[in-house]
Amino acid sequence: MDFIKEMQAKAKSLQKKLVLPEGTEKRTIQAARILTDQKLALQVTLLGKEDAIKAAAGEENVNLGGILLIDPALSPDLDKYANTFYELRKHKGMTPEQAKIDMADPLRWGAMMVHLGEADAMVAGAENTTGDVLRAGLTIIGMTAGLKTASSCFVMTGMDASWGKEGSLIFSDCAVVPDPSSDQLADIAESAAQSCREFLGAEPVVALLSFSTKGSAKHDDVAKVVNAVEILKSKNPGFLFDGELQADAALVPSVTEKKAPGSPITGKVNTLVFPDLGSGNIGYKLVQRLGKADAFGPFLQGFAKPISDLSRGASVDDIVVTCAVTLSRAQ
Repeated sequence: MDFIKEMQAKAKSLQKKLVLPEGTEKRTIQAARILTDQKLALQVTLLGKEDAIKAAAGEENVNLGGILLIDPALSPDLDKYANTFYELRKHKGMTPEQAKIDMADPLRWGAMMVHLGEADAMVAGAENTTGDVLRAGLTIIGMTAGLKTASSCFVMTGMDASWGKEGSLIFSDCAVVPDPSSDQLADIAESAAQSCREFLGAEPVVALLSFSTKGSAKHDDVAKVVNAVEILKSKNPGFLFDGELQADAALVPSVTEKKAPGSPITGKVNTLVFPDLGSGNIGYKLVQRLGKADAFGPFLQGFAKPISDLSRGASVDDIVVTCAVTLSRAQ
């Protein structure tokens, strides 16, 4: 599976609108040019003071032709956006005056563009922290119906074809929620299942991992996974899942049959849900380094509409890839 080529082809075929709130950031400007030239988006919008965007583009010899520039503070849509933000947040004490001040912020403006359907996807994080990106998404874009937890996944590819979907697996959550509760784990499982559909093009088969398999150990950390499985059962989410399972019991059919006989996911797992951020982060890095797998992500999941966070050390190519992946989800 050539994950990047597949996501770029999907983004190109969908022709959706992308907003990049960090419009004066030089790597972001270069990425916007590439995305436009390669027709990976129908429209790319850069946010920020127009003079500052043009100055930064000039320093990088980037032609801004075909790229939309918006300065939130000067936009004729500021009142509309502010009024919408006020309605969304007035139950939290938001005032009309503060809403107008807040909506001049490019990160919130970008999220509002997505919320209102004036953009289909948003990518940020080259300058802003993950927390800032998540807050903008949570307060304005919101979560998928029935979910309360924002999380992330990695797409792991390049492994033996017998694993997952032709050597590709979803690992979740490896970057956002440090110590998820049972409810949060259930949400993460549902979000990871959707990521499996979007990224692997496969019906999800989800294993909720633990250091215990079907009661082989007793501990609070095991109990929360057991409870998460029960929560999922009560929600009847529409995909195969099982837990609590050790990694080998989840992945190796002969071990599954011995430790969890009759499991509905035997030999079919393509999505792994880790019990906490420590195990998830360590797990994906071990597979990446020792197993020589490719790790793509982290990609945010659970939001009502596509939004992605970047590493502040991201290269131009990293930004282009993340944008293409995010646009591929805008269906």
